[in-house]
Amino acid sequence: MSSDRPAQPMIAPSILSADFANLAAEANSVGDSDWLHVDVMDAHFVPNLTLGLPVVQSLLKATEIPIDCHLMIEDPARWAPPYAEAGAHNVTFHAEATDDPIAVAKDIRAAGAKAGLSLKPGTDLEPYLEILAEFDTLLVMSVEPGFGGQSFMPEVLEKVRTIRRRIDSGALRLLVEIDGGINADTIEQAAEAGVDCFVAGSAVYGAADPALAVSKLRAQALAARG
Repeated sequence: MSSDRPAQPMIAPSILSADFANLAAEANSVGDSDWLHVDVMDAHFVPNLTLGLPVVQSLLKATEIPIDCHLMIEDPARWAPPYAEAGAHNVTFHAEATDDPIAVAKDIRAAGAKAGLSLKPGTDLEPYLEILAEFDTLLVMSVEPGFGGQSFMPEVLEKVRTIRRRIDSGALRLLVEIDGGINADTIEQAAEAGVDCFVAGSAVYGAADPALAVSKLRAQALAARG
């Protein structure tokens, strides 16, 4: 097993499911979360519009939890580096949105953040295997990006298994993240496949006690990881 794998599964609550009128309080209601996941959508790459850099800048001032930005946007070469410059911990963009993912990753890293690559459910992993060494994170989408509350697509876990084998063999150093439909019913199969970091929206922010929900999900993933 890769020595770089987090000792405990990481939970990244998605503020897409939070109360947007109280984002500072919502960010701080998830206690010991590892990352706070922020979905940036531009209504072009995906058919939805959420929030952008000003809100991320405000969140960075409001919480000590590292910010994990998931950019579901066109032209990441232009728009991704400013999120890193603002202080985001991890900035992920979509492979489908650029012809030169390595260049975007280098610019994100140069601006001070970790660089992540995300793949839609229907995007083949194979063409990207050789460039993953240029990234810190691979975000596997387990729903179609654009809207919260969708059902988990277990077929994407084959991508996770493929990457996990490469990491465990020592051929690759990478954090494997998953986003979409993660809850108490799905987190165990994702953990068994080899996911390190789990984005959870309504499973956390829809709970009576979001911090407790985070702890329970982490415990479930740890028990299933094996």
